[in-house]
Amino acid sequence: MTDPTPTMTFHPQPAAGTPSPWAFPAPERTTLANGLTVLHCNRPGQQLVAVEIQLDAPLAAEPDGLDGIANILARALSEGTDTLTAEQYAGELERAGATLDAHADHPGIRVSLEVPASRLERGLTLLADALRAPALPEDEIERLVANRLDEIVHEQANPARRAAKALYATLFEEADRLSRPRSGTADTVKNITRAAVQSFYADHVRPATATAVVVGDLTGLDLGALLEATLGGWTAAPTAAGTHAPVTADDAGRVVIVDRPGSVQTQLLIGRIGPDRHDPLWAAQILGTYCLGGTLTSRLDRVLREEKGYTYGVRAFAQPLRSNAEGTGRALIAISGSVDTASTAPALADTWTILRTLAAEGLTDAERDEAVQFLVGVAPLKYETAGSVAATLADQVEQYLPDDYQAEIYRQLAALDTAAATEAVVAAFPPDRLVTVLVGDAAVIADQVRELGIGEVTVIS
Repeated sequence: MTDPTPTMTFHPQPAAGTPSPWAFPAPERTTLANGLTVLHCNRPGQQLVAVEIQLDAPLAAEPDGLDGIANILARALSEGTDTLTAEQYAGELERAGATLDAHADHPGIRVSLEVPASRLERGLTLLADALRAPALPEDEIERLVANRLDEIVHEQANPARRAAKALYATLFEEADRLSRPRSGTADTVKNITRAAVQSFYADHVRPATATAVVVGDLTGLDLGALLEATLGGWTAAPTAAGTHAPVTADDAGRVVIVDRPGSVQTQLLIGRIGPDRHDPLWAAQILGTYCLGGTLTSRLDRVLREEKGYTYGVRAFAQPLRSNAEGTGRALIAISGSVDTASTAPALADTWTILRTLAAEGLTDAERDEAVQFLVGVAPLKYETAGSVAATLADQVEQYLPDDYQAEIYRQLAALDTAAATEAVVAAFPPDRLVTVLVGDAAVIADQVRELGIGEVTVIS
């Protein structure tokens, strides 16, 4: 009688291969006949191609009294062309499997296209039409203006947005466009007309001052010919590229409370102006800031969240603002989070204690090692998609950085020691040079905050 016990054949367990070295992709550069600068990067296997167009239409160039017009133009670019209505244009994008987005920020307008590689020509044609001859129909402009006015009402109910608005208004002079909301206020947006949008488009949307970034599987494509046949059809009279004024700010230590009566939480935004990506200290600042407030195990979270239970999370970050061709610029360096109202003053006191302790004792090697392991180790996953690579390359363009910048930053991060990270983060967050914005119930928190002695307290509505 045969043995009925089933048998199994075990195959050897596959072993992990030797990891291949990784570096941020290096783009190639070319220029089309119409003057459009192109950065392209072949990423075999990335069948969704990402295209980023950086337009030289900075917020500082918006006409007086029309803050927000760049945002309206960005949104209107996909609302039809000289041959397609808004509905038809949306339908053509859908048939191509493409998405088209645009937004305006201080450096300019960014237009983003994602399209399957098999339909790249159609996607580029639709993108080129939007840049070459947007319809900018009056009814759509009126709708976009109305939508933006509605958004402003909702933003007033968002503590984080109100904190950002107050911080920028406090740091920068009123004449500096940085001091005012990126997408405009109700008083400026309501004045935007189709004629004004058309004029802003004509003055600033030109191929000679724009850059296109194309990333994806470009294997077998004659990319130059394809781009000339699509984006190359976009023409306009040449003009000199715009210039950006240096960033200056008053970061003398002080506190601004945006009164929100009855609020059960206080939104905190503590910031100043510091080095941006042009500064040799940027990599060390990234590393030190991550140790301070970049993760759940950072110093801020460990104390304010885990030990004290004041908050669900606090983050420290640095956000580049605007740069110029001379290679100078500044970044907003900040700490952001929210706490329950009763914990406002204790949370601020502990935050200042953390910053002073950091200056006195420095970071630990363990903190540095964990930060490097994450920041460098996660990079291959962070840039796995064509869209993430294209967006980063476009960021480098708008900030006047070299094409190998991101790759060099990762090399620097891996080599930095604990002392360098400590020095950079201590310089970034001096306790006596921080502007603190609190959005909360002033009647409850103002007196306690004054007792902390972190700066003169002003209450605004």
